[in-house]
Amino acid sequence: MRPKDQINWMLTDAIEALARAERLHQSFLNLHPRAGSSEPSWEPPMDVIETDEEILILVALPGVDPDEVEAALDGGTLVISGRRILPAELRDARILRLELPQGRFERRIALPTGRYTISRFAAHGCVGLRLGKSS
Repeated sequence: MRPKDQINWMLTDAIEALARAERLHQSFLNLHPRAGSSEPSWEPPMDVIETDEEILILVALPGVDPDEVEAALDGGTLVISGRRILPAELRDARILRLELPQGRFERRIALPTGRYTISRFAAHGCVGLRLGKSS
């Protein structure tokens, strides 16, 4: 491979990697207005795990109080929403980098048919939701 071809190949590879990273970043933020709300919201990443007794949901929301997170059943869908705001002690600070999304968030999760009781907890920067299965 000639040196010029090698540079073009490396440049093309780097540009494609940056484009993939940007697509991933945008899919994480996924800012868009929700029905019934004119304010855009972002979608936090989450894990959903099911056992025989419950569905466990861990939503990555560092700095968000679990009691401030709304969790409501809408038919067969669980709607998790709330707001992540900049802590008061940082509002007058000079921000050097701000990568964690702020503002309104919302996630919708289709659930298996059933009845559930919902409880919240905090764990390692995540807000946890325990959906106990009822008979």
